[in-house]
Amino acid sequence: MTGLIPQNFIDDLLDRTDIVELIDGRISLRKTGRNYSAICPFHKEKTPSFSVSPDKQFYYCFGCGAGGNAIGFVMEFEHLDFRSAVEELARKSGLEVPQDSQPANPMLQQKQKSLYEHLDRARQYYQQQLREHPQRQSAVAYLKKRGLTGEMAKAFGIGFAPPGWNNLQKALVNSDTDQPQLIDAGLLIAKDGSEETYDRFRDRIIFPIRDSRGRTIAFGGRVLGNEKPKYLNSPETPVFHKSKELYGLYEARQASNRITRIIIVEGYMDVISLSQFGIHNAVATLGTATSKEHLIKLFRMVSEVVFCFDGDAAGRQAAERALENAVPCMEDGRQIRFMFLPEGEDPDSLVRNEGKQGFDEKINEAKSLPDFFFDRLLEQTDTTSLDGKARLSKLALKKMQPLPNGLLRQLMLEQLASLTSLSVSQLQNFSATQESHKREGNTGSYTQGAGQPSARPGHRKPSIRQQRVQSPVEQAIALLLHMPQLVKLIKDKQLGELDIPNGRLLLDLVQLLKSSPTLTTGGIIGHWQGVDDREGYQEIARLSAIELPINNEQHLAEKLKGVLELLIKQKQEQNLNQLLEKSALSELSTDEKRELAQLLNQNLKQMPK
Repeated sequence: MTGLIPQNFIDDLLDRTDIVELIDGRISLRKTGRNYSAICPFHKEKTPSFSVSPDKQFYYCFGCGAGGNAIGFVMEFEHLDFRSAVEELARKSGLEVPQDSQPANPMLQQKQKSLYEHLDRARQYYQQQLREHPQRQSAVAYLKKRGLTGEMAKAFGIGFAPPGWNNLQKALVNSDTDQPQLIDAGLLIAKDGSEETYDRFRDRIIFPIRDSRGRTIAFGGRVLGNEKPKYLNSPETPVFHKSKELYGLYEARQASNRITRIIIVEGYMDVISLSQFGIHNAVATLGTATSKEHLIKLFRMVSEVVFCFDGDAAGRQAAERALENAVPCMEDGRQIRFMFLPEGEDPDSLVRNEGKQGFDEKINEAKSLPDFFFDRLLEQTDTTSLDGKARLSKLALKKMQPLPNGLLRQLMLEQLASLTSLSVSQLQNFSATQESHKREGNTGSYTQGAGQPSARPGHRKPSIRQQRVQSPVEQAIALLLHMPQLVKLIKDKQLGELDIPNGRLLLDLVQLLKSSPTLTTGGIIGHWQGVDDREGYQEIARLSAIELPINNEQHLAEKLKGVLELLIKQKQEQNLNQLLEKSALSELSTDEKRELAQLLNQNLKQMPK
């Protein structure tokens, strides 16, 4: 957030600051079409990749990915923090920075504060039930069976949701505002077509999920019998985004402020059991694969991440997904390793059988990312034949494309060269050809205007015509950044939860523009400078820099409507596939059966006759 500096002051400051004049006073700008260009001050280059837009009041380097508004430039160029950069610009504009003002977006802040309060009340309620409820013995017996001590249950705030449909509702709904807040917090579920609600968590062990500040933001619940689903997490809410949060991270930081390594395991009980045995640096994802956002968050704290997987086929598949998401995050100095457990073991059972020392030994035997990367590829290819070496080269180079430039990339290219008997330069040339063909094969996307060379960080710089917005999500973000007033076309909750790349970024952008409809492109970038989302900030800057081929509001509105239809259809197909897969493995609930029938009916209507 922006601290105590109000958003309206920041907006006014940006309005008073001419970014072209600001940057031209520090580096030499040259007029190129509607924009200005220069040699980038943030990385070494021979041809100008640095562009400044006077219309949008922001800068972007197509070579290294640096970008932002006037505040961002001062922060990067002068090596200042956010407040110091604001104060520097304010001094030049003859303004005084308010010191004791309310935070930006006070209504949104108040709503979030209320959600945190209701979530904390729920946490206290669940913990009280574990101590006092007449039916608590089943939960206590389960925890004892898993070998959990009372001390660990208290440290992780474990609770109990008793059987029944409205226990939490009766305990926490004391006013007209409580019920809608509990629904927004994901604690109550509204019945279809009525005002009635019921508790989301019933007859389950409850695990509070906390953010980095220790605030309760969500819950996980485990059944005591054999009901399905075995684990249930809170849904996405304004304060909980599962692709960004990790269970146990707050507790790990509380246990030690000198953590150098994080272990990623699969379940709540794994985290707690490891902590009970003195391994306090384990975390778990929340029903999703480890995302790039998870890794970026962890690498702000530590330099090493260890994935811990079961040694069976499912564990290997999960490791493949983790590898794919990990490759783009592998900057020099970072280390990722893959640990596979003996068959039939999980972290909980292994640490109980072999203790902390035995578990630590397994970690020390974990494979590095490059070793696991090449081991998996060698299992799929035959390097004794020429065509096998060619296949290995193609597969490896494709998977290495997102790997940032640096020593690790160079070393992995050298390893690939050794395995295939090719030279590094031959592999690099082939990789560039692959990437070029891939871009040329994409159609129906926006392309960059002339005079704007570009490249995303960690990638070879493509030609001007190759710059484009590829996915529907990126198209929607680019349209909103180009013309923020188009957000009025998006209805509340129209997009639901977009569990796709950059889906959360689009939803966050929509929410921001709904709450602050007068924001300009520069103001949007300024918002992302003040939040803890470096990757989101880079994507916003990158997509802001893309010139759309049309600038007419009516045409852009029609384009956005079409993109929204694609996203909704994509979401429906995703939901349909998930329900079909689930129905093949277990019985669907009544609500899930109803949703499946609706989706199948919609799919049938859309089929050509």
